[in-house]
Amino acid sequence: MRIFISGPSGVGKSSIITEILRRNQDFVLSISYTTRPSRPRELDGKDYFFVTREIFEDMKSRNEFLEWARVHDNLYGTSLSWMEGRERQGRNILLDIDVQGVRQAQQKNSPGVYIFILPPSIEELARRLARRGTEDDEALRIRLRNAKNELRSWGMYDYLVVNDDIAGAVRDVQSIISALRCSREEIIERIPWLREIE
Repeated sequence: MRIFISGPSGVGKSSIITEILRRNQDFVLSISYTTRPSRPRELDGKDYFFVTREIFEDMKSRNEFLEWARVHDNLYGTSLSWMEGRERQGRNILLDIDVQGVRQAQQKNSPGVYIFILPPSIEELARRLARRGTEDDEALRIRLRNAKNELRSWGMYDYLVVNDDIAGAVRDVQSIISALRCSREEIIERIPWLREIE
């Protein structure tokens, strides 16, 4: 099972993902490849796979990424072979992914379920971003403009979860996962003898 989760900056997506991973031990968070240098306390293979631009470009030319993006002159990508390896081990994949990445994954017909985390309102999103206190007014305006652009892509997703409060949003995402565990495809994977009943 692949679960793609997107949402604009400040919507609480990281907090939701952290709690979903805690509750679902069979899920792993996808680890991206990147050309950016590691930061203090970041570990290769845990936070990211840190590679040279040459290695990244070579992987890209061989179509080894489900999706990739350029962010501030650094490259980021999700490795297909990494995901498939975890799936062979019986793990489910949770992807923290932006709208651009989802668009690429859907163009490649990647199996999975797409969830978009929404704020209760644009005004509340602006308040949450301002409460962080990490950016000046101009940076906040840019973040809010980018968030509005992302929110216009809600139609690409299977499920929309409104983060009024974190506990409720986690409960909603967990409900989606619980329902997916009972889907015909998932049950057949776990109980193959069902196909053989005469």
